[in-house]
Amino acid sequence: MLPLFAVNNLYAQTPRYEVLPSPDIWYNDVDGILLGVRLKGQVPGTFEDGPHRLEAGFWLSTWFPSLPVSYALTYTEPIEPWSDYGSEANIQLRSSIRTGYHNHGIGFNKRWQQGFDERRYREFSIYNSFEKRFDGEYVHFEPLWSEFNELTQIFSDQSKLLTSLTFELQNDNTLGWYNIQAGTRFQYLNDFFTTATIRATQRVQFNDYFGLRLRGYVGLASENAAPEYLFSRSTRPAIDWMSNAFTRAKGTIPTRWMESGNVHIAGGANVRGYNTRDIASFQFCNSSPTGGELCLTSPNTFNSVASINAELDYWNPIAVLFNDIPYASEFLNFRSYLFFDSGTSLGITDSDPDGAFSNAGAGFSLSLNIPDYLGKPRGFVLRYEIPFWLSDAGDEDSFKFRHLFGFGAVVSF
Repeated sequence: MLPLFAVNNLYAQTPRYEVLPSPDIWYNDVDGILLGVRLKGQVPGTFEDGPHRLEAGFWLSTWFPSLPVSYALTYTEPIEPWSDYGSEANIQLRSSIRTGYHNHGIGFNKRWQQGFDERRYREFSIYNSFEKRFDGEYVHFEPLWSEFNELTQIFSDQSKLLTSLTFELQNDNTLGWYNIQAGTRFQYLNDFFTTATIRATQRVQFNDYFGLRLRGYVGLASENAAPEYLFSRSTRPAIDWMSNAFTRAKGTIPTRWMESGNVHIAGGANVRGYNTRDIASFQFCNSSPTGGELCLTSPNTFNSVASINAELDYWNPIAVLFNDIPYASEFLNFRSYLFFDSGTSLGITDSDPDGAFSNAGAGFSLSLNIPDYLGKPRGFVLRYEIPFWLSDAGDEDSFKFRHLFGFGAVVSF
């Protein structure tokens, strides 16, 4: 047994707080190579589940744009009386200035987990923030951030004061696992507007290799919503591209790939076969709205959408091979599937189009997932898809070979 003075000396040498640095490198077409450092602050031994949690990053842009230094910081403090194992309540402070965008705010988060099973949970959060796009050079498609009328195109760079509420539920039923996510935003500065979305997904697993994935999506935005919050047929709203490091700024995914329309970002209505035509409408001119020729035709976006997505998994030999690899099979997954997507505008404004739009095809995906301590997905999904049929093909044949390379999955759990 250690003498008392030795115990006290050992306690004095144990750090009460630690900040763990790690190098970071990234790229986009405005900053060039970003060299930085990520910092993780925590009480030793708490493993992302203790008090005073800090996540921060600082970067220097090697091409030295107008703002060459950027940062992102999140500080999380649990509320002990409302917290239990896996069911934490916390206050969260966030601040970031990067890729031409301000985001500063404070939020409250609460999670309810059933015992030690992190797959069954409910989560609620409310986040109040100041946000502003101050540099349009970073965006992939400037028209998605621009307002149009008969004479002018105005880039959306107004300050916004937002309240965002989100709720998520995940559990299982007789069919399998399901997930429901709902969110709404209220913007108070300048023109008041609101948005709301709801996503419901259901997995039906027949056996190890055959299964069905279903998803329903509804999105609404009030008539005067900022353009980056509007919906398209094939991909997520432009504001949601900000939440992903690969789509936050142009050039991380090569710009030529994005402009070709053959790269699909999962989300929104996700009627993926219309991605090429939607992307074409997002880049109808090459000049910047801040100087040069004006672009007076708005992109193909609208204020409301409802869609269903279905993917039918079937047996393939590569999946069998992956399943036979010890340990790796827990993290790597290869899927082959047939898909069907269909959507329509709900017509809440006069500018929303009429009629439905659908597609069908086949696809393959490779995913690497190392879940976090709450079991949430943490990795990537790469997809190759062939939407061989469109209900509204325009000047093309409805049946035609088309191909897409995708990032992310429409049903990710």
